[in-house]
This record gives sequence, C-alpha cells and structure tokens, in this order.
Amino acid sequence: QVQLVESGGGLVPAGGSLRLSCAAAGSIFGINTMGWYRQAPGKQRDMVATITSSATTNYADSVKGRFTISRDNAKNTVNLQMSSLQPEDTAVYYCYYRRRVIGSSPYWGQGTQVTVSS
Repeated sequence: QVQLVESGGGLVPAGGSLRLSCAAAGSIFGINTMGWYRQAPGKQRDMVATITSSATTNYADSVKGRFTISRDNAKNTVNLQMSSLQPEDTAVYYCYYRRRVIGSSPYWGQGTQVTVSS
C-alpha cells in the first residue's frame, strides 16, 4: 500500500501562483511515476503533469509553460509549481503514484482544491 498526502491548495486570483506538494509513504517501489491530475466539477479527471523516477516529465498542453513538476526521490515527494493561473485551472488536484510495472494500479491522494478567481 502507498499513502499520498497532498498540501498547498487554496484560493488565488487570476495570474497568481500556487505550489502543491505531495508526500508518498508506504511500499514505495524505486521505479515509479508520480504526478498530478485534476478534476473540475462535472468533468473527467485529466492528467496535468507527471514525472518518472528518472525525471522524465510530461505535461498537458494546457499547462505547458505555466506549470513545473519536480520530485525528490530521497524524500518520495512531488511538487507542482503553478504560475499564471487562470479560472479554468480551478479543480480538485489529485496526487498520483504508480509503479512502473506492467499491470500495476495507480494510487491517489485525497485531493486538494485549487480555486482561481477572475
């Protein structure tokens, strides 16, 4: 089992910045992918950014150039620095972890609300 604990959400005006953090604990497998997904009301959960344990990153087109994902493998943490936030970024953001093993299931955090006011 893996437990993910997120922090850093909140309310920010358009154009502002926020930093999300997630700490993983439990049966951490060295080769893994961590990242962030988000879900707005009435919409599906979509990938925002992911980063592998070898630091390969992937971003949704909508956040490229505005968001930066990073991780600390020694501490099993992943961060998401969000800048130039827009109202359409408003969503619940979920931390994600998955072992890079065929057939492995993802783990999710409890979610943290990010609200961007116009």
